[in-house]
Amino acid sequence: MSISGQNITSVAVGWHLYELTGSAWALGFVGAVELTPVFLLMVVTGNVIDRFPRRNVAMIAHAVLACASLGLAAIAWVDGPVGAIFAMLGLVGVSRAFIQPSMGTIMPQLLKPAQFVNANAWISSISQIAAISAPALGGFIVAFGGGAKWAFIVSALSQVAVIGLLSFIRAVPPPPSDPESRRTPAQIFAGFGFIRQNPIFLAAITLDLFAVLLGGAVALLPIYAKDILHVGPEGLGWLRAAPSAGAVTMTLIVTRLPPWQRPGWVMMCAVLGFGLATIGFGLSTNFALSMICLYASGVCDAVSVVVRTTLEQVITPDHLRGRVSAINFVFIGFSNEFGMFESGMTAALFGPVISVVAGGVGTILVVAVVALVWPQLHRIGPLHTLRPKDVQPALS
Repeated sequence: MSISGQNITSVAVGWHLYELTGSAWALGFVGAVELTPVFLLMVVTGNVIDRFPRRNVAMIAHAVLACASLGLAAIAWVDGPVGAIFAMLGLVGVSRAFIQPSMGTIMPQLLKPAQFVNANAWISSISQIAAISAPALGGFIVAFGGGAKWAFIVSALSQVAVIGLLSFIRAVPPPPSDPESRRTPAQIFAGFGFIRQNPIFLAAITLDLFAVLLGGAVALLPIYAKDILHVGPEGLGWLRAAPSAGAVTMTLIVTRLPPWQRPGWVMMCAVLGFGLATIGFGLSTNFALSMICLYASGVCDAVSVVVRTTLEQVITPDHLRGRVSAINFVFIGFSNEFGMFESGMTAALFGPVISVVAGGVGTILVVAVVALVWPQLHRIGPLHTLRPKDVQPALS
């Protein structure tokens, strides 16, 4: 429900802004306006999530998002100014800063470590389905509902539904971390310290970060659909859906697999496969082959996401989950946006084929570097057997 609502808002905002301005720059600023609060509030977000019941934080964040969606609906209804739209998008960014880290840290309070991989696979699968279907639903509402305002209202209702569903979860108080009411700087920035002191998690973040940053072929799909594969907008839709289809397939398979005995090795092979699939897509001039490569990239990306997410959950002490999750969300989120910018920039300078192929080669090189710098990653045992690392009292 949460992801569907956010995707509906994204489609409606893009359409409404372009109708008002006719400017590609306005569309580009949407991501910047939404991501800036996420970056600026990173430390605040993590500390709030670690000091208050995470369910309550998530409910408040979704309430803020619902209000922002209603604000966008009101602006669209009265043909309000573009500046007001961006003000509401800033509020969307504030809510997003708290939603993902708080929602991601609720699950470890509800399940046993042995259930994490299976649960993360289901969550990833459902998220991909929402990412595929919600934009289409948003476009349908905009097209047949007389503009973007009804799409914003539907998005707001979806966030209200999230709040209702969260109310069924028992509010688990965070573990006591500090007898004093005021935190020291070391405690406030403890998430950074934990990641820096934990080479396994640092290696996993590095793999995911640079794979997304360098393998941003999705941003160039319109160029491939029009100028290289010559399949038009219909083909573009199929190309956009292929990675998600691969991810859904793989995550459903993961739910039936026994625990990986060497999950670090599995993650490195998955990122390596992602790089190879990216190179294959970059070089392909055949639509069927391009679809296969994009599908394979989604398969590999799904494995990487499940391993990294589960690894974060099993090795992070509960009193640090919010601070670690907030940092992780910022880095992965910014790498998606910056990866699209990097792909567009290199494509403008060197052409789309060189841009995509170079990104795939860079991903493979990152795997090699991580294997050399952090050999601990591919030596770890089954994820459910790992336990939170002992940290210094200063990190509590």
